[in-house]
Amino acid sequence: MRPHKLEIFCWSCLLLLAVPSTRAASVWQLPSPERVHENLDSCRLQSEGQDAETLRCLVERLGLWSDESGYNAKRIAKIFAGHNQMEELQLVVDFCNRREQRPSQPNEWAYQAYKCATSGRFSHWIKDYMKQKRDV
Repeated sequence: MRPHKLEIFCWSCLLLLAVPSTRAASVWQLPSPERVHENLDSCRLQSEGQDAETLRCLVERLGLWSDESGYNAKRIAKIFAGHNQMEELQLVVDFCNRREQRPSQPNEWAYQAYKCATSGRFSHWIKDYMKQKRDV
């Protein structure tokens, strides 16, 4: 009889672990170009035009950044999934996150990792994404 109780307890633990992660995963939504522009304007005002601070403010508000782990490569890749290079983009973002990691200077970390990741064709994808609001 004892193994049966342990089995139920273990399944309960798995369910408790799965529920919060499912709920957390469903909360984040792809940002619209309009939302990006609204947050960008707000962040510019808040940071008084400081590029690194503005960028970190923006990506934090969009749910793409945390001061503990840097950029969320999976979420960034989801935004640009239409380019069919999600794995490659995740690798680039993760590489740049590690290379530029500066936990004591999160603004600089966000800015330098962004510059690193956008040194290739990803920068064109971002420009196209940001133009979408103007084209609508």
